[in-house]
Amino acid sequence: MEWEESYLGNLRTFVGNQKLIIPSVRAIIENEDGKILFVERSGEGKWGMPAGSIELNESIHECLVREVKEETGLYVLSSKAIAVYTNQKYSNKNKYGDEYQLFEFLFLVDKWTGSIKKNTYETSNAKFFSPNNLPTCTNEFWTSFHKDVIADLKLFKVNSQFILK
Repeated sequence: MEWEESYLGNLRTFVGNQKLIIPSVRAIIENEDGKILFVERSGEGKWGMPAGSIELNESIHECLVREVKEETGLYVLSSKAIAVYTNQKYSNKNKYGDEYQLFEFLFLVDKWTGSIKKNTYETSNAKFFSPNNLPTCTNEFWTSFHKDVIADLKLFKVNSQFILK
């Protein structure tokens, strides 16, 4: 689906660039070596974990399954929510200049099936990276956010407590 046809794209035609809070998901997918899957967004040169915003009539879990499938070719079999990010420090602008504050559910994908597709409609590459050697990102916001997400993953693995930020 084209961004302009999405719920968020349609909403933006009414509200313009003003700041919105948009429910979204982010998936952590680890391989057997503990490396984390990142995708490179087509046309942006920006690396990130599979992520995206919810569509109308979709559950947050359905959003997770759809976004992972669209961006990686993988199908989520099992996952657990480990954090939610809502703090205003997680405010940013997208490539269209639209302001938003994250309302993002972070999921750890336990099991998946399929083969990774490096090129999809939304992505131009996919690769596993060590948590200590993340891909470079041209946007400081996302570099900082990914570091927070990795730190929260480590914390969750230690105490198994859901994280609210």
